[in-house]
Amino acid sequence: MFMRIDHIGIACRNLEEKIAFFSETFELTVVAREVNEEQGVKEAMLHIADGEGGGSYIQLLEPLSDDSPVGKFLAKRGEGVHHVAFGVPDVEDAMAKINEKGVRLLDERPRHGSMGSQIAFLHPKDVGGMLTELVQAAEH
Repeated sequence: MFMRIDHIGIACRNLEEKIAFFSETFELTVVAREVNEEQGVKEAMLHIADGEGGGSYIQLLEPLSDDSPVGKFLAKRGEGVHHVAFGVPDVEDAMAKINEKGVRLLDERPRHGSMGSQIAFLHPKDVGGMLTELVQAAEH
């Protein structure tokens, strides 16, 4: 079902500082930036590598407000890994198969994700405490 780790989402207080750190320290390149009002974040995708299933990235997330999901995460846990995202060939199919196995979905249907992808989240309590995202990459 999973083709790759699509990205690791990292919550941060200052997007520009974290971009500079990851760019300078790990020589990663920013390939996309966007503001996602629906999710309440400014984000940057930094490219790690490409493989047969597609690319892998670090996603840096700065909240637009303290009451957004990432803002609440930062207040409770501080900066760090927010979620792990797995690439899937068909997000709706993956959602159905995973839900049939008893894992609750946070999304009833896919929604807009980074770089034109379709995404859905799984309930962290059903995945060992890890917020898990399914990502169907945009067709290019």
